[in-house]
Amino acid sequence: MANYPQLDNASGVWNLREVYDAVMGGYWPNHASRGLCQGGGSPSEITQIDEITISSAGNAVDFGDVATNVSGRNGYSSFIRGMFAGGTPAGSTNNIDYVTIATRGNTADFGDLATSTDLAAGTSNSVRGITAGGRTPSVSNVIQYVTMASVGNATDFGDLTQSRMQVTGMASPTRAVFAGGGTPSEVNTIDFVEISTAGNAVDFGDCVTTRTTQGSTSSSTRGITMGAYDGGQTGPVDFLTIASQGNMTNYGDLSVTRISTGGTGNSVRAVLMAGQNASGNASNTIDFGIIATGGTFTDFGDTTSVRGSKTVQVSDSHGGLNDGYQGTRPLPIGNIGRALFAGGFTPSLIKKIDTVLIPTLGNATDFGDLTQNMRGLIGNSSATRALFGMGRTPSDSNIIESIEMNSLGNAADFGNLTVSARGGDGMSSTTRATFGGGYVSPGITDTIGYVTITTAGDAADFGNLSNARDNIGAAGSPTRGVFAGGNEPSNSNVIDYITIAATGNATDFGDLTSARYTLKGCSSEVRAIFGGGFNPSLSNVLDYITIAATGNATDFGDLTDARAKPGATSNQTRGVWQGGEDPSASNIIDYVTIASTGNAADFGDLTVTTAGAGAASDSHGGLQ
Repeated sequence: MANYPQLDNASGVWNLREVYDAVMGGYWPNHASRGLCQGGGSPSEITQIDEITISSAGNAVDFGDVATNVSGRNGYSSFIRGMFAGGTPAGSTNNIDYVTIATRGNTADFGDLATSTDLAAGTSNSVRGITAGGRTPSVSNVIQYVTMASVGNATDFGDLTQSRMQVTGMASPTRAVFAGGGTPSEVNTIDFVEISTAGNAVDFGDCVTTRTTQGSTSSSTRGITMGAYDGGQTGPVDFLTIASQGNMTNYGDLSVTRISTGGTGNSVRAVLMAGQNASGNASNTIDFGIIATGGTFTDFGDTTSVRGSKTVQVSDSHGGLNDGYQGTRPLPIGNIGRALFAGGFTPSLIKKIDTVLIPTLGNATDFGDLTQNMRGLIGNSSATRALFGMGRTPSDSNIIESIEMNSLGNAADFGNLTVSARGGDGMSSTTRATFGGGYVSPGITDTIGYVTITTAGDAADFGNLSNARDNIGAAGSPTRGVFAGGNEPSNSNVIDYITIAATGNATDFGDLTSARYTLKGCSSEVRAIFGGGFNPSLSNVLDYITIAATGNATDFGDLTDARAKPGATSNQTRGVWQGGEDPSASNIIDYVTIASTGNAADFGDLTVTTAGAGAASDSHGGLQ
């Protein structure tokens, strides 16, 4: 007998409509999600981070310790990371620390705030973490943000409508809302920003009364505040509808009156851990309520020790994350648009791996390292694992290395190619990665090999290109891979294709607009674009094909800079090219919108100048 859905624990058989409705309605249960609580003096600041499982009840347990022992911090979190920023006294601390929520342990350094602050609001969606207001040491209106999947310093976002401290934040996947606070006297101000677009906040409405030091959390549709100081400690629970504008409404009370700068939840439950009670003493109370209904909160358990009012609380399942669904189209969990650029030469060989988030613009940050210095790599990937193979070390290589894209770190050995080669390229589907062409001493090869991405091991023979060539470009859809250009040994305009799920030889597809080699390609599910190369001078040409059809390429536009040996990858919307020779190694990253035509625009810069790097992403055109 089928076990049908249970909203309290996510068990049972769910159809896609039920999942979609639950997530978009803000009541997806997020079973076993974690909530973390940091800080809170009793009276000295507590270094230990407490952990609870939000969907159950019970006492908190030890998670780890903070590296920066200060109070008055703000926090935000993605599916992967919990982050703690700034701190007392009076904006003297600009540190941002982070933990990986699924793995207990101590915090690590992330970077610095652009403006040191304490008693600020913190909130996030799955991509950006936002710090708003606080003391610097004067009362501040500054809004600043970080991209949570990378590491680095915060960037200015804009300004609140009113300078204030002890403000609280909540978010949907698209909008951040900031409520209450002090100037230093209590205010009832609520304002908001659209998270993806930097700019100044806009008036939203008013709190029920002038209030400060509130805890807060949200579902994907509703933001709530918990407890407040409005001349004394009080325990109201109020809500607003994030997508609209208007005043807050009271619809419940905490089980124990107290104030807290924290608060978290899992889109179903709102949880408040510790805080200063009505007598002004630090508390160990944890209580929870249901975001959709309100009412009087229920006892959950106790924190490991009493903690005062300056706690910060985060989770891996709050309403800004919406369980991986952004906007109105469900997307696979984990596909955040992360791109990796691995290896290359500067002109010496390097093993560095850079990362960017393709939906945003900005400079690359460090991700980790390959096992050794390499250049001329082929990059392939599923939604979670990237593979880099072939290349030079400086001798021709048969190495394949893998890296898990959901967290920062170094590559590991995956297996070996069928031959030691350089100058090939490849593409991947969700399950299979291919490696084709290149130079195998003493000459150019037509060999294509493949691996199953989920299973470490050596490559197997796939078939052959329609003609032997090296320094080629490649891209693909979930079903079809295309190889373009290269040396044979003269410049080639050949495009041929394979069916990725099968094995066999490539078939003629058509011709590029110009014969060239050392070009690179990327794609959506529909369209592949090939950029750069040499023919016989450096080229800035971008041309494209419709992958499901056959025929000659069409002019798309130009790269920002003529260069050879770039790396290229994409999500379903944008294609990015990075580095390359122009004629020296470059740090350029530029991008195009794949569905349109036109010239590339500046995206940002690599951490180093490089050429011959491999590129991969968690959401390219070969992934469904």
